[in-house]
Amino acid sequence: MKILYISSAQSLGGGERHLADLANSMAERGHDVHVVLRPASPLTGELKGLRKENLTILPLRNSLDAKSARELSKLVKKNDIEIVHAHMARDYPLAAYGTRKNPGSRLIVTRHVLFDLNPLHRFTLSRAARIIAVSQAVAAQLLSSRVVRPERITVVHNGIDTSRFLLARDRFDRQKFLSDWDLAENSLLIGTVGELSPLKGQPEFLKAAAQVVQHYPNAYFIIAGRDNSSDKSNGAMLEDLIGRLRLEQRVRRVQWLEDIAQLYCALDVFVSASHTESFGLAIAEAMACSTAVVATATGGAREIIQPGETGLLVPVGDIENLAEAILELLGNQEERARMGQAAQRAIAAKFTIKQMVDNTERIYREGLEGVE
Repeated sequence: MKILYISSAQSLGGGERHLADLANSMAERGHDVHVVLRPASPLTGELKGLRKENLTILPLRNSLDAKSARELSKLVKKNDIEIVHAHMARDYPLAAYGTRKNPGSRLIVTRHVLFDLNPLHRFTLSRAARIIAVSQAVAAQLLSSRVVRPERITVVHNGIDTSRFLLARDRFDRQKFLSDWDLAENSLLIGTVGELSPLKGQPEFLKAAAQVVQHYPNAYFIIAGRDNSSDKSNGAMLEDLIGRLRLEQRVRRVQWLEDIAQLYCALDVFVSASHTESFGLAIAEAMACSTAVVATATGGAREIIQPGETGLLVPVGDIENLAEAILELLGNQEERARMGQAAQRAIAAKFTIKQMVDNTERIYREGLEGVE
């Protein structure tokens, strides 16, 4: 198939990782894959399987960028594109225009978030062959919005490169990691990964940390994530909170790690304190590394974690329960190991990249065959 992916993303998150995995995998399977990105897109370096001539840069300023829409339509026609796949709401109208002017192509969109779609998308998506939801929670939100036809919604969970994380666990040297981070061998590590944003719950994570250190003086906390706010206020807010909680000697912040799997493997407990998660890619990645997980009971987390078996769930925003769950796992090394191993098996069984790509490929073929 001739497939075109579109993304105007300016930062690299779970949705962008999803797109890169799809594009690379489809290219490996022999499909003719094209990608349209904005200038200086963070996705450029992630598209390892893409031929250079198949990457196009367009402004993609917003959903009303008429010039980009026309150029996109020309690109679809020139390359006989059959599938146009968009992953961000602001890209949906541009993708729809590209297929509307080229009857031989089919529009596929993926919905990665739980925010409401603008009612105007009812028109934009009227010709979409499929709307892919990355979780049942997203599918339920789409149904309640009544913006798209129910029969066109299909759930395809995000996929995890489980072999990569298994290999990372096998090769992990905890003593070296602790030494590189200048930490004592008896240190306990609790961490969270995600863009710095109030919705990701880093303030709640820190407030829970302040309670945990009262019981475990050897506990250290790692926050990994970039601050994509225009004025960097999210990072500044966290630094201020760290100071007010007197956690300066206990919290390490890193913007980016080339091998995030090493961090997951180093953690005694991974924490997701998010207010909302459509899926929870970082949760699944930590589980794939056999790391014990505590997460707030967002829609996405509830689909990934079986409480008490593959992780612990606590109410959203409940700092006391969050701290108690972390303390419960820190106090029982055998339970951490058992839960981590069960988590790894669950991810390997249900959330692999192969499953994601197989299901998406099937949807593309059904779209071309006109299957409703």
